[in-house]
Amino acid sequence: MNDQRNATIDSALDGARAVYLERRPKTIQAHAEAGEVMPGGNTRTVLYHGPVPLRITGGEGAHITDVDGHRYLNLLGEYTAGIYGQSNPVIQATVIEALKNGVNLSAHNSYEARLARLVCDRFTSIDLVRFTNSGTEANLMAISTARAFTGRSKVLVMRDGYHGGLLYFGGGGIAINAPYPFVLGRFNDVEFTRAVIAEHRADLACILVEPMIGSGGCIPALPGFLEMLREQASQTGALLIFDEVMTSRFAGGGAQGLFDIAPDMTTLGKYIGGGMTAGAFGGRRDIMAMYDPGKAGFTPHAGTFNNNTLTMAAGIAGLGEVFTPDAAAQLHRRGEQLRQRINACFSAHGARFQATGIGSLIGLHATRDPIRAPEDKAGADDRLLELLFLDLLEAGFYVARRGFIALALPVSDDDLEAFVAALDEILIVRQAVFS
Repeated sequence: MNDQRNATIDSALDGARAVYLERRPKTIQAHAEAGEVMPGGNTRTVLYHGPVPLRITGGEGAHITDVDGHRYLNLLGEYTAGIYGQSNPVIQATVIEALKNGVNLSAHNSYEARLARLVCDRFTSIDLVRFTNSGTEANLMAISTARAFTGRSKVLVMRDGYHGGLLYFGGGGIAINAPYPFVLGRFNDVEFTRAVIAEHRADLACILVEPMIGSGGCIPALPGFLEMLREQASQTGALLIFDEVMTSRFAGGGAQGLFDIAPDMTTLGKYIGGGMTAGAFGGRRDIMAMYDPGKAGFTPHAGTFNNNTLTMAAGIAGLGEVFTPDAAAQLHRRGEQLRQRINACFSAHGARFQATGIGSLIGLHATRDPIRAPEDKAGADDRLLELLFLDLLEAGFYVARRGFIALALPVSDDDLEAFVAALDEILIVRQAVFS
């Protein structure tokens, strides 16, 4: 029976790949040309997928178009950075005006303090904030800040967590990770992680965690896990750092506001720069004061583009006018409803899938087994996930190859109705494969 089922899945996947390639000759050509100057034709690993990755030429609102002219509803939302869609008019107008006033001004400008005020007012755990150019950089700065502030060295992260290109812990870590002395906890495993903290408490500088594992599959923290981390950080003198690069969209005050848990430091990125390159780290006043250049013995923090005018201006428009706390609450509700509808669709067809997540961030998994931690995905059949990904593309819907969905503001109710209808039709057609 297993051999027959495997053959059925492989045959369906081979057919879907063949259709994909047949309809995308320009994509194939573009990928070959890119491979002449970039390893694998790629400079951003997460975007790579087989048979050859999509090449997008442009977008408007909630839609994007590839080099072969196929148009898709963008449900990937630039891995949460594209919360404003492809062409928000408020942000566009703001960026154009900023361009007119000049870029690379070589000094403090009129934008940076305004964006900092919006961030500090929004996230109550942030008394003072500094900007960076990415979430990766923000997390590296937060870790280094914690080590300098506490005088300790070790950094607790979660196995299979992700905090940027140099802070990846899938399988325990990668060779190019930043060379900090990391110790690994297990997400949602209270007793194991508490024991790790106890073992390293004397030299533990910080605990870095996402309130919901993002890249590892949109796995929410179970009740009690984040509370335990907060308690243990306070008891040991380590700093609790919430990586809210992705989860800050859950509410006006981020996941920390939604869960009512205050970290010592918070890192941000993605959308806070209005869709431009952006990151930030901030927290308690006594911690962040070490970066005050007006005080003796301060710690320098450089970065030519930390306060670049385009990001600062776009961020002010984004946080101040577009993605307001009310807009965050509405998007969160729509995401909750969509995830429920997706799971109802899977259940109705007996499909070997489930959707996890919180609010507007959703993870699709090719397994019926409960997923409470990243290791629970071990039994999932990745072939089924690829098949669903390719079928959705042919239906005009773009999600991540790994099954990630990040709703953007311009995605309409009609768009979501069309997506659920397309998913329903795919599950009917693929009944023999997906059930």
